[in-house]
Amino acid sequence: MTIPRLRGAALATVALMATGSAVVPGPAAAAPGAPGTPRYTAGAPTVGDPYFPDQGNGGYDVQHYDLVFSYDPATRFMDATATITAVATQDLDQFNLDFRGPEVSSVTVNGHAHAFTRDGQELIVTPRPKLKAGQRFTVVVRYAGVPGPVTDPDGSIEGWVPTDDGAFVVGEPQGTPAWLPTNDHPTDKATFRFTATVPEGLTAVGNGQLLSQQTRDGWTTFVWDNTEPMATYLATITIGKFEVTQTVTPGGIPSYVAIDPRLVAGSADAVSQIPKMLEFFTGKFGPYPFASTGAIIDYAPNVGYALETQTKPIFSSRASVGTMAHELAHQWYGDSVSPERWSDIWLNEGFATYAQWMYTEYNGGASVQQTFNSSSNYGRAASSSFWQIVLADPGPEDMFSNIPYNRGAMTLHALRGKVGDDAFFRILRQWAAIHRHSDAGTADFIALAERESGQNLGAFFDVWLYQKGKPTTW
Repeated sequence: MTIPRLRGAALATVALMATGSAVVPGPAAAAPGAPGTPRYTAGAPTVGDPYFPDQGNGGYDVQHYDLVFSYDPATRFMDATATITAVATQDLDQFNLDFRGPEVSSVTVNGHAHAFTRDGQELIVTPRPKLKAGQRFTVVVRYAGVPGPVTDPDGSIEGWVPTDDGAFVVGEPQGTPAWLPTNDHPTDKATFRFTATVPEGLTAVGNGQLLSQQTRDGWTTFVWDNTEPMATYLATITIGKFEVTQTVTPGGIPSYVAIDPRLVAGSADAVSQIPKMLEFFTGKFGPYPFASTGAIIDYAPNVGYALETQTKPIFSSRASVGTMAHELAHQWYGDSVSPERWSDIWLNEGFATYAQWMYTEYNGGASVQQTFNSSSNYGRAASSSFWQIVLADPGPEDMFSNIPYNRGAMTLHALRGKVGDDAFFRILRQWAAIHRHSDAGTADFIALAERESGQNLGAFFDVWLYQKGKPTTW
């Protein structure tokens, strides 16, 4: 996400698909070696992230989401079928999905209709036969109605946000369950396919590559395939009237850019620099981590921010050069390498902000050192409230304030000065390579920085990440 955020359907069906050995129904069996202990138990209703205590679920690992739906902006009504393939990680007699969306009409597991209940954002499923650890399985959830936005602790909105010509679809940090049942936490990544049918004349733009586009009887169907693992908060299938440009970058990466006609002129400079930005960041961070790139630039004035949706950053107003650089840098840091917990958000926003500073310097603007020293950054008075929040744990209300962005970037620049350019850029490249298409936390980054630099950096990271107050020595 970028600084502008400074945030301080007829019937829809979701399916989780499964194969594997059947489990004969019957009374709960005792766990081997533990007489009297039930073998089959419920998966945890949360992963335990303190910022969003209801987010994510235990007991299974999602492999793939497949959502097929139609959406009519005139009525805001969704009619969809989604298929999610998962693997049980324990013997399960119950599991949860995160879902804030419309009314559910039915749930099937491995083709069998099963009982379900809803409690807040939890869709609770009771499969019979029960699921055995290691078993692949499929759940199909049918739901229908009008999806909508979710409001975050800082007052910003996300989820399924209606626009004057479609829908602006963003999910960080908890919006995707507004329209898709998921295991909604960055630590459970999966591949995605979206098949979206919308009124003729509109375009549906999703993550990954466009496989097909067909129009029939006044409706157009778009099929998007994202083949690399993706966190649920990075999913989008945004709908509207767009001018579309499909090209291939000099590096051979297919690019799909969709722009609301009202924003084409104002975004032209930023869009024209996408190939240059990718080339620059590849030189600094290592290979681009995905099979495609692009951007979605929509008119959603009530949203007010941009987001690093995987392979196609999305903008709610015109795209500036700096914002485009920020969101493209996120493809390495935030998208490919995602946060282990939301308190690790500086690893997303600090990295993308520092990349933006570097691109500004490379593009003929202020040097990184000048930006570091500016009144928006280290030049702030020590008495400023800017220094009174712990960077490594900003809290849900401040996780998208300028603290993870600017102070995160300053931490990286200070680290660069301490370990030298060779070690610093080796750290960045190794971070992207080691945790490619996965997730990691602050402790992992500190360990990597110490290993690659050969220095004990405990005191350095303590003052920059874990203490309040303006750092003066490090």
